[in-house]
Amino acid sequence: MAAPPGDAVVVAEGVHKRFGSTPALAGLDLTVPAGMVYGLLGPNGAGKSTAVRVFATLTRPDEGTAIVAGHDVVREPAAVRRKIGLAGQHAALDEQLTGRENLRVFGRLFHLGTAAARRRADELLERFDLAHAADRLVRTYSGGLRRRLDLISSLIVSPAVLFLDEPTTGLDPRSRNEIWDAIRGLVADGTTVLLTTQYLDEADQLAQNIAVIDTGRVIASGTPDDLKARIGGRIDVVIAAGCDLSGAAGALARVADSAVPPDIDPDRRLLSVPVGDGTVALPDIVRGLDQAGVEAVDVGIRRPTLDEVFLTLTGKPAENAPDSAPTVAEVLR
Repeated sequence: MAAPPGDAVVVAEGVHKRFGSTPALAGLDLTVPAGMVYGLLGPNGAGKSTAVRVFATLTRPDEGTAIVAGHDVVREPAAVRRKIGLAGQHAALDEQLTGRENLRVFGRLFHLGTAAARRRADELLERFDLAHAADRLVRTYSGGLRRRLDLISSLIVSPAVLFLDEPTTGLDPRSRNEIWDAIRGLVADGTTVLLTTQYLDEADQLAQNIAVIDTGRVIASGTPDDLKARIGGRIDVVIAAGCDLSGAAGALARVADSAVPPDIDPDRRLLSVPVGDGTVALPDIVRGLDQAGVEAVDVGIRRPTLDEVFLTLTGKPAENAPDSAPTVAEVLR
């Protein structure tokens, strides 16, 4: 049964993990409330996938404590596994079986009886709109169908917590939207989802709370709006043809009371300057530019994107490469 909303279902305190001489987690502290999508963001090598593997009992932490659904991942790994689902970066499917056969196999692996495994497979295929492809070999599936099947295979036992590690990597926009809808449906039914993603718009769309990690520890957390508010918005001004861009940039900096020189896009005649506290009013900007003799074609205040938040917090853009995978010896340790 899922935990009541607001209860913490994943708690990490001072978790460390090294692979050889490389630290992957360096004192990770994290609290994931129940009943939501919680996004875990970070640059390449920040420790996102390692954290998921620790929570899913696939990698043993070197130090610290991790509690998932009320159970310690080191002392009670079997109890944790009974409470969780995991969809990793690569689909864990047998391509020589049909979609229906794959789900039945997973049901038996989770110790469901034959009849129960059949019923659960049929129920999930119908619910997630895969019945039309259920009896085709998985090797004939598109990338989107494979990912959806992999996702629902992690739901055989209705987990309290579902870990999704880069669930939509490589999918087309339509398939991504289908996965997003499926994730929203799971949360509505009471499952808590911990999501790592390389797509910041995905976290913006799905996550109620986000933790940004870098060098193996959390450097910022909050709702997407909270994180965006930390860096403020930007004033974007399009200057009329014939107006001096550098002079207009100086005027905009004065009007916006900005210590940072505006960015200039000469091709679009666009000036952009940060607004730290978000209190600047558009009429004041327009009036100030007019008094400075600057003819503005368009003026707007733009909220920061999650990409800009990410870049500001980490000093680097999001990257596509996953964290390095553990060796077999590390998994079995």
